[in-house]
Amino acid sequence: MELVLDRRFRGPAASGNGGYTCGRVAALVGNPADVTLRLPPPLERPLRFDGVRLWDGDDLVAEGAHAELELGLPEPVTFDEAQRAARPDPTSPFPECFVCGRDRDDGLRIFAGPVAGRDVVAAPWIPKEDECAPEFVWAALDCPGAYATGVPGRGTVVLGRLAARVERVPRAGERCVVVGWSLGSEGRKYDAGTALFGESGHVIGTGRAIWIEPR
Repeated sequence: MELVLDRRFRGPAASGNGGYTCGRVAALVGNPADVTLRLPPPLERPLRFDGVRLWDGDDLVAEGAHAELELGLPEPVTFDEAQRAARPDPTSPFPECFVCGRDRDDGLRIFAGPVAGRDVVAAPWIPKEDECAPEFVWAALDCPGAYATGVPGRGTVVLGRLAARVERVPRAGERCVVVGWSLGSEGRKYDAGTALFGESGHVIGTGRAIWIEPR
């Protein structure tokens, strides 16, 4: 089986967004899933999936497995609170990121920022017609976790692993809120939780990520 990542779904300019890529792998191993990234996912060329691992020739890109996810969630953030918290990151080295890129008109434009009086970050998201699929829930659960780690600067940490559970896909035009929070750190590894809430306040998806600070 082969998987191709379209350039639209890039994170860094030359590789796939981590959350979106993990979501594509999760679609092949089952929901919920746990996906580990081993290399920056290449764009615009066939990647071979062997049932567990994603390969670029002989290079291991990612590996995933069906896995349960249990995660305590914070209280939801209202859409208005999320709007007030959201802010594009003017210093991010990934201005074209499909999820959080400030220069993308065709991206998700999820700009998670600190919520006043809370130890969480949040951002609003209103999905378009072509964004109502599980892999976009995975994408939405990605970048807010980086901002939730507390490490200053979006380029300071990279996604190493993401486990997520998708309860449903959002509706086009639904006023959703993404929330991220820190789950602690050890050395260069930072643990963060994320949750996507729908208009009713019900959970659409949850994620737990390991972010790694490069040497």
